[in-house]
Amino acid sequence: MRRCAWPLLRLPARAGLVLRHGGAAAARLRPAAASSSSSSSVGGDGSSRAPDTSLFVPVPLKPVGDGAEEDVGAELTRPLDKGEVLKNLNKFYKRKEIQRLGAENGLDARLFHQAFISFRKYIMESSSVSADLHIILNDICCGAGHVDDLFPFFLRHAKQIFPMLDCMDDLRKISDLRLPPNWYPDARAIQRKIIFHAGPTNSGKTYHAIQRFLSAKSGIYCGPLKLLAHEIFQKSNHANVPCDLVTGEERVYANEDARQAPHIACTIEMCSTNTPYEVAVIDEIQMIRDPARGWAWTRALLGLCAEEIHVCGEAAAIDLVTELMYTTGEEVEVRNYKRLTPLTVLDYALESLDNLRPGDCIVCFSKNDIYSVSRQIEARGLECAVIYGSLPPGTKLEQAKKFNDPDDPCKILVATDAIGMGLNLCIKRIIFNSIVKPTINEKGEKEIDSITTSQALQIAGRAGRYGSSFKQGEVTTMHRDDLVQLKEILSEPVRPVKAAGLHPTPEQIEMFAYHLPDATLSNLIDIFVSLSQVDGLYFVCNIDDFKFLADMIQHIPLNLRSRYVFCTAPLNRKEPFVCTTLLKFARQFSRNEPLTFDWLCRHTKWPLASPKNIKELVHLEAVHDVFDLYLWLSYRFMDMFPDAVLVRDIQKKLDNIIQVGVCNITKLIRASQSAAASVTAEVVSEDFPLSRTKRDARPVSDRHGAKSTEALSIAAAEVPGERRAKNLKAYRSATRQEDLKSHGRGSLANRLLREGLLTQEMLRQLESEWQDQHRNGRYGLGSKRDDQTSSKETGKKKK
Repeated sequence: MRRCAWPLLRLPARAGLVLRHGGAAAARLRPAAASSSSSSSVGGDGSSRAPDTSLFVPVPLKPVGDGAEEDVGAELTRPLDKGEVLKNLNKFYKRKEIQRLGAENGLDARLFHQAFISFRKYIMESSSVSADLHIILNDICCGAGHVDDLFPFFLRHAKQIFPMLDCMDDLRKISDLRLPPNWYPDARAIQRKIIFHAGPTNSGKTYHAIQRFLSAKSGIYCGPLKLLAHEIFQKSNHANVPCDLVTGEERVYANEDARQAPHIACTIEMCSTNTPYEVAVIDEIQMIRDPARGWAWTRALLGLCAEEIHVCGEAAAIDLVTELMYTTGEEVEVRNYKRLTPLTVLDYALESLDNLRPGDCIVCFSKNDIYSVSRQIEARGLECAVIYGSLPPGTKLEQAKKFNDPDDPCKILVATDAIGMGLNLCIKRIIFNSIVKPTINEKGEKEIDSITTSQALQIAGRAGRYGSSFKQGEVTTMHRDDLVQLKEILSEPVRPVKAAGLHPTPEQIEMFAYHLPDATLSNLIDIFVSLSQVDGLYFVCNIDDFKFLADMIQHIPLNLRSRYVFCTAPLNRKEPFVCTTLLKFARQFSRNEPLTFDWLCRHTKWPLASPKNIKELVHLEAVHDVFDLYLWLSYRFMDMFPDAVLVRDIQKKLDNIIQVGVCNITKLIRASQSAAASVTAEVVSEDFPLSRTKRDARPVSDRHGAKSTEALSIAAAEVPGERRAKNLKAYRSATRQEDLKSHGRGSLANRLLREGLLTQEMLRQLESEWQDQHRNGRYGLGSKRDDQTSSKETGKKKK
């Protein structure tokens, strides 16, 4: 590493003589500086790429205080006149030649300004400066020197507060991600055979790969979910093929003496790239493009040390896998599969829950829709199973078992897209409640858009599973308008997978930290990504969750490796209870105090009772995630999280409690709606002419606290038919009584304005919407007299 690109920094007097003659002399300095900066800013492909300097956080440099050391410069010359020094420093800053020299040494306008402010503050607030700088400043103030003579000292100061300027070449090399295959020398040392099993859902592609896995002397299965890994673990051991289970939270041995079995079923993040196998299976390879987890598939595909790699997934990933393997010198054999049972897109929508049949699955993309639909199904005297993403795996399996059991009265399933993989379900017909889904893009931003063709096929393909009682699958929508769009989505070709995800490794971050010891982990990651270079086959995965956790625990004293591990913990940052728990884990870990079973029970208030409403059920799910987090950390820090066995036991008990709650979910919804109704009644009168919606619930929650927010949103989640009926009643009641109320105790709008529950802008919007509803006849055949009364009253309010 080149620590100094400027030999003149060590010779300030000579530098002063060179720079004294202004532009011509400064030009003689420029070639050395230019060569240094060019090597930093030009990538290996010859293209120049300037770093994002907004990410460069200056290191604080304290001025020298009184009595810190003897002022040798003052003894050799005289004390500095700080007023004259300030004037000359400002002249130095305004010199265009100096600004150009700064740019050639990596100081763009932002860094130059920050460095100068720090340099000036350091000189003005220090009781003494180094002897060579003192002499130069004195010469300039006396007219014997030129302000340009300060540049070597300014640059030295800039590199002290921005240490990355002095090691940009090294940082670029560390963050060069253009040759990921070279990260795995063990895999490159053997000639691997790549077999791509391509086909849609329910085509048998994974089955054939697993058969080869079971027949091999040793093998590893890498799946996206714990449920899938657990399924292969069970299948292998039932087939008398000893197989261990490895997930982020635990390792289950097939052998009683805890000897490692030759076969392993694991979640893909846990696969080993150092252990040799005969056969490896990588499931759902199309997830290599996932903005958050794609790096795990890239690592497995490039790094698994196996003679045969069996890749299973959509045909859309064939071209990318072939190109990636071309860079490793390995060929890809493609085996195509067709769906084993027919799948039909119906020409009619469901339109009403009265038209449900046994074997139907309604797919929703939000919890509120899950709650609303399941409640309406129960109101029709039908039982339904419920599956969504945040449920524990045990509860999902139990609900799937209940739905699949031909002797169980539960014949309807309400689920999110969590059924897309990991569960074997006997579904006759998939019904999309909506075709709009919130997603997170590569930048970490939330978007609400129609589902993709890949997602639609993955979900729809769950109908008519081969080997089930339904030999043919059907798919439709809840609403007629969505059916046309669903057909268009399903008829479109699946977009090809174009790039594979990458993520900085702990070793790369450690090397960055060596060069930038004062930077925070979040800042290290930012700088790494800004300097990273990838070719067209790769992209850097989204790191927002990592940065969120890094910022959250930044104030806690942890070594870099431990801090990195805590920041990669799998948790939902939208769950405050789980995030708070991670913070407490990290704080106690930093004090070297083991996190015991008793401590965890106190924190989670274990034992916990069965939930009485939806809010309590959601909290139980969060507690289950906390137990998962403890087990995940115990797998990495066994001495600090010593009670994994006890925690696993109470997690199973909690799973059973959640199962009971989900089985009674309609009762919990009713309890939540009753609570929401009582809260709403306190704030909004029944005579308010507009139906209560989620938009109305916001000011209510502001007044009554966050506790009522979820209940109100549940109360608002109703089908359009019920909502229209309530609107009609509210309208007729309001128009009959509004005159009396407005004269008696002030209009409802005025009261809501006074109480801060309504703004003038909201009132104008509500009035406009109400008038549109009258004009369009939204409320049916109301009397003209009522319409006229309400219009007059609205006109009075406007006046």
